[in-house]
This record gives sequence, C-alpha cells and structure tokens, in this order.
Amino acid sequence: MNKFLSLLALALLLSTASIAQSVVSFKAMGHDDEPIYGMIGAKSFYLKISPLVEMKGSKLVLYIEPSQALIKDHSFVNIVINDRPAYSARLTKDSIERINIELTPEDLSADKFLKLEIKTLLTVSDDKCKDLDNPAMWVKVKDYSYLSLVKTNGNFFNNVNISNCFESKRAIVYPVNPTLHDLKAVAWAYSRLKKTLNREIKVYEEDQLPDTIKNYIMVGNWNSIQATKKAMINVTPQPGQGLFFLKKALVTYQDSVAKGKSKSLADVTVPGEILFVTGGDDVGYEKTITALGNMNILSSSFGEYLLIQNAQNNFFKTIEENRTRLTLRQIGGAPNFMSGIGSLTNVYSFKNSDFSFTPKEVEIHFVANYSSLTPGDRGYFNIYLNGMLISSERLDATGKLNTSVTINRYQHHKYNTVEAEFRIYPSSGNCINSFTNFFAEVDVDKSYLESKNPFITNDLSFYQYPEAFNTGTTMVVLTKEYAKYATAALGEIIYELNNNINGNNFPEFAYSDNVGVAELKKYNIVALLSQNDPFMDKLPDAPIKFNKKFRIYNNENNKEVYRISDSVSNGLAQIFYGRSNNAVLVLTATGNDKADAFTAASRSITEQLSTLSSNMCISDVNGNKYLFNINKSSENLEYFDTKSALTRFWETYNLYILLGILVLILMSFLYVRSRVQKSQELFND
Repeated sequence: MNKFLSLLALALLLSTASIAQSVVSFKAMGHDDEPIYGMIGAKSFYLKISPLVEMKGSKLVLYIEPSQALIKDHSFVNIVINDRPAYSARLTKDSIERINIELTPEDLSADKFLKLEIKTLLTVSDDKCKDLDNPAMWVKVKDYSYLSLVKTNGNFFNNVNISNCFESKRAIVYPVNPTLHDLKAVAWAYSRLKKTLNREIKVYEEDQLPDTIKNYIMVGNWNSIQATKKAMINVTPQPGQGLFFLKKALVTYQDSVAKGKSKSLADVTVPGEILFVTGGDDVGYEKTITALGNMNILSSSFGEYLLIQNAQNNFFKTIEENRTRLTLRQIGGAPNFMSGIGSLTNVYSFKNSDFSFTPKEVEIHFVANYSSLTPGDRGYFNIYLNGMLISSERLDATGKLNTSVTINRYQHHKYNTVEAEFRIYPSSGNCINSFTNFFAEVDVDKSYLESKNPFITNDLSFYQYPEAFNTGTTMVVLTKEYAKYATAALGEIIYELNNNINGNNFPEFAYSDNVGVAELKKYNIVALLSQNDPFMDKLPDAPIKFNKKFRIYNNENNKEVYRISDSVSNGLAQIFYGRSNNAVLVLTATGNDKADAFTAASRSITEQLSTLSSNMCISDVNGNKYLFNINKSSENLEYFDTKSALTRFWETYNLYILLGILVLILMSFLYVRSRVQKSQELFND
C-alpha cells in the first residue's frame, strides 16, 4: 500500500510540475548580432537542444534588421531548419522584422542540434548588375532572437543519460581535503564541461556547495564520498573498478514566483542531476579519470552508470604525432556548394595549437572546382586572413582551382580566421542571365594548412603556449597547501593543453615537495605554487623568483610599475625553457582571493596576446592583465627582500648620512681653523 501511494504521489508530481517554458536568447548561446552580406547571402546556426525539451509546442523567434536601403518588396528571407524549408517571405516594412516559427520533432537532428540556416536574396535597385558590390546589401540577425522551449520532466528519466548530461551541469564538487586524484578529476571534468558549455563553470568544496545548484559533477574516491551521497548510488564499485553514476531526481524547493505585480513563495520542482566520478579504490578512480578525458567513451555511454574495468589513453594519440599538415575538414570545414553571383564565401578557423609546434610560416592551400565563366565574365578567388586580403587570383576557363599562399609569423595570430571568396563580375551584356549560372565548391579534404617551419626563439613566450607542451610528457606540480585554490585554474590549463584537433596531453600530477631535479629535466612542467614555495629555487632558469619580493620598473622613465604585495589579489604567470630545453609554466597567487587569482592568471595567458615576446603576465581578479618581457639580467627587475637590514638602511638614508658627514667635516675644518687662528694670535702677542 505504501509503495502504491508513493507511486501515485510521484505521478501527481510529474503531472502537476512537468512542463515549463524556457526562453534562451541567441546571445546566451554565444551569438552576437550576425550580419548577412551580399545579394545572395547565408548564415548557419547550430543550436544545442537539451534532452528535456519537448519540440512540439516550442518555437523559434527571429528578429532581423534589414538595411534601410533595401527594396523590401523585392528582398526575401528564407529559413531552412534541419535541411528542410521552414519559412520564405518578402521583407516587411518594419525596421526590425519578427519571424515566429513553430518547431516540430522533425526539426531536431539525430545529434540533438537545431540546424538553422538563414538565406537571403536582397535588392537595392531594379538593376541587379549594379547591386553586386553595393555595400548596402545586408541584413542582421539580432542577438535577442530566441528559442522558446517547452521543457518537460516527463522526458527526464527516459532521455537523460551519461552521454548527454554534461550540458546541464553547472558546477564541480570535490572533497574538503582533496587528493591528487581529486584534483586531476576536477581538472578533467572542468575541461570536459568547458568544451560543452558556453558559460562560467563553478568549482566548490563539498561543504561550500550552494543549495541553489541542483546539477553538478561530484568527484571523489568511493571511501571519501559522504554516506548521504553514497546512499544515492545503487551500484558499488569493487577494488580496481571505476564508476560513472548519474543520479536523477525531481527536486522541489521554495522560490519566489511572480503573480501579477507581486511575488510570493511557492514550491518549484526541477530536475536534479549528480554525476558521480568515483572508483572502488585509487586504481579504479584513476581509470574513471582516464575515461573522463576520452570523448569517445562518454559520448557512447547511454545508461545511468558505467563500470570501468580497463582504461587506457588510446584516445590520446602519441604526443610526437606529426601535425604539420591539417586539412580544412580537420579544422571543422564542411563541404559547401555555393551558387550565385557577386561574393561567395567560406570561413575557416584554426589555432596555432592545432599544429605540433608554433608555426613560423603557414602555407594555406586551396583546391576547388567551379563552373566555367562565360566570355567576358571576370572571376577572382580571394583569400583573407583575419580580415585582411593576402591573395587574389583570377579564375580561368578550366573550372579548376589549385592555389597557395604562405603567411609569416607576423601575419597570423594564436587564433585565426581564413576566408575563401569567389567574386564574380559577369559581362554587362550577360549580367541578368548569369545569376544562376556560376557555382563553386572548395574541396575540404584536398585543401590544407601546412606549418612550414617551427617558430624557435631563445626565450619562450606566451605566444608559444600551449603548443610548447605538445612535445614530450607534462607534469603538473602543486603546492599541497594551495592545491584547493588552484582547482579551476587546473581545469583551464588541462582544457587549453588539449584544445586542438587531437586532444593528446594527459599530464601526471605531483606535489612540489615530491618532485626532484630529475623530474624537472624529464618532463615539461606546469607548476601552480604558493608564493613562498621553496620549489621555485629548483628552477634556476626562471626569469623571476616568485618566492622573493620583487618590483618591476618602466625601462623608459625608471618608474615602478609593479610591486608584489601580499595584500593584493593578483595572479602571476611566467613561461620559460628549463635546463633540458623543456617548457616550464609557473603560476602563483597573492592576496586573500587566491582561487580567483589563480584562475585569472590561467585565463589571461590563453587569450589573443598582442606581442610575440611576453613571458611574464600579471592579472587581477577584475580581468585586468599586464604583460612584460623579463629575463634574469633585466635592469627593470629588482629584488628587495634579499638585502640585509644594514644595506636597506643605507639605500634609504645614504643621502642624509653623506650630508651629515659633510657637515661634520665642515664643522671640524672650521673648528681647527679657529684654533689655528687663535694660536697664531697668541704667538704674535
């Protein structure tokens, strides 16, 4: 009877609180205002849909701002969802047009994405030939366009599993006294979430988890998991076994709910998920962590738990794998058949870290097929790098394109965008008939980027991070007392070390007091240290000794620009070559807000830095950062805690002391002179 009543209560709970409307803007999904240029233009969006969403009843609302110069009666917007036409119409007279589209289950792709294509055909004048290069040919998809999604808890228990649960996670929770295994698990979980989410990831000690967070990842050895949490897991891992377990439940709590113009407390029921990352012992726990870094295992785990008997880093290619040539398909390029007239473009993105090493020169090679031009037509193939034209080649009658351009280190950045453009100018007499005649397609398998020479310098810089760690094995070194402050920073670093087309860097972890000189020569080193960790003394090649008080001066006016302080929360980072020409990255944090300081430093060094030679970064918790180029013999670096008290006293008061000595000498001279004069007077008398 009790079991029946419990089932009845659960059914009532599902029926009364199973449906909710969720509005997600394009801005929240990572899209700013997106312009679409040209007479014939297109823009694609790939929007991830939660497994809790019921497509029937959901809708897409687009806000499109057209150019004021368009003839709207002759301009069209076409919307294609999941490769099927969903909407076609002329532009209206509104300055910003609103388009509502009801969604259906057929609009969702098999991998749970909403594939949205917006295609335009625009007109400015009655003469299409004059419209080809008119800069007024544009519309803008506004970032406050949104998806109104029906979320139903009825899909919760059936549709949510390990493979798709990461999208809903908001935080990572670890034990109060984390071990090295816990820190490694947090780092890999953070890296996995960052590849999935477009929002900030929170990291908490278990006793500091806010009550408002219902979806999170909990890491810990089986013996370290609290009894209340362990009771949620109905599978017990044996020694040597790893375990992923997804606990799903409907959680009811009180929250303020708007009723008319007032607010009142009401019960709110939401899905709650905890993904446990654990193991029967340290050996099993390590297997789970290894699997956590393997996207293939996670994406194919469709159940609520996964017991791991064996785990190897087979997914992680050998670290010395040659990645000097990358096809456009490897960097995310997809086949795209283009047709029309004017400007037809494809955009590709790549990072320096996609290659095995920081490239000094990169060859950009394009292979494409296109329709032959009619007599009198003019066609060009243009290549743009980061918005700048770097190559232009005239098309001929063969219909075959095979062209290359090489860029040097000053032209490409850490993060780059390559745009390939076919630009067609039909002959004046044949213009009207040419709009459907031209077509082209870039071969993404035969087109490639090739790193010609490695960028080699005597001193390592942040420009070469993280690819400086691509060769060899990496060890993460931590100050034991500061380890819990470095969890989010560890996640940022693990993510960046594997933020390329072949995630293949699986570092070892160690505490600083257990690492000797032999390990420093054997591994690339990423060290997150306390300010006074003596491990710093084992790194004689470091430009700056973080365990000593120092200040940095401006070379031009000799004014102090930075002084290390224990009271100000700053993150400090430096990168350099070690004794075996291995890459070494050292981070430390000052002040009271050490966790945010570590995180600020780890994020600052991954940004699009503007200099090739910066090896020292200082960042604060407010997002400000300062870059320096420092070496051990720099005149703009001074240590001020290595001098004796007498030396510091002398440097502070030496002018006063010298002045006092001069006064004493003068007074002595005057005294002696007066005595001599007095003696002479007595002698004369």
